[in-house]
Amino acid sequence: MANLTPTPHIGAKLGEIAERVIMAGDPLRAKFMAERYLENPKLVNQVRGMYCYTGTYKGKEVSVMGHGMGISSISIYTFELYNFYGVKRIIRTGSAGAYQPNLHIGDIVIAQGACDNSNYAAQYNLPGTFAPIADYEMLSAAVEKAKAMGVNYAVGNILASEIFYNDNPEAWKQWQKMGVLAVEMEASALYMNAARSGNQALCICTISDSLVTHEETTAEQREKTFTDMMEIAFEII
Repeated sequence: MANLTPTPHIGAKLGEIAERVIMAGDPLRAKFMAERYLENPKLVNQVRGMYCYTGTYKGKEVSVMGHGMGISSISIYTFELYNFYGVKRIIRTGSAGAYQPNLHIGDIVIAQGACDNSNYAAQYNLPGTFAPIADYEMLSAAVEKAKAMGVNYAVGNILASEIFYNDNPEAWKQWQKMGVLAVEMEASALYMNAARSGNQALCICTISDSLVTHEETTAEQREKTFTDMMEIAFEII
């Protein structure tokens, strides 16, 4: 399938994207990470404004790319990366809204599992419910790095929600009762694409707001100040 590059959504040629990719929903965050962490970053994709840079980090070839908002968007980009570009490992670095009272702005959530409220898994025609989970090797490495950095972190289940503006503003409390740590919008599709293609994936999020305490951050803060999760991602990718 590799001869199908460039794809309808990624303009890079085969070989221009590394086997290890760090992604962010906001393409400007991807640009920020590439310029901050990569040596000799080269822009290899800007189709639809979804920047992808390839360079090196401590001797390892790494690409950094945006994936847009929502399960539909990340599912397209990660499917193409895994299946057409030979990517083996993807780490999503994202923002998340806290569902638990012990999580606050800047805390790190390492997603062991990803619930969702989408129909993405239906395509696999499974005789039951699939539980999307992270790659354990990457999960374990992220936990150890977070410990070494001394940052506040939590490991557990998150919700990948297709809904940002919910008609029932109290719906999140049902997930809170089940111990779900936080909500974002992409991890489950990433984990399913990794599982189906036989590759590795992890989602690391920074708490950007709280549905419990109503703390919030600005768009600029989300783009440029969530550096703890970025450092974890680059160290373990």
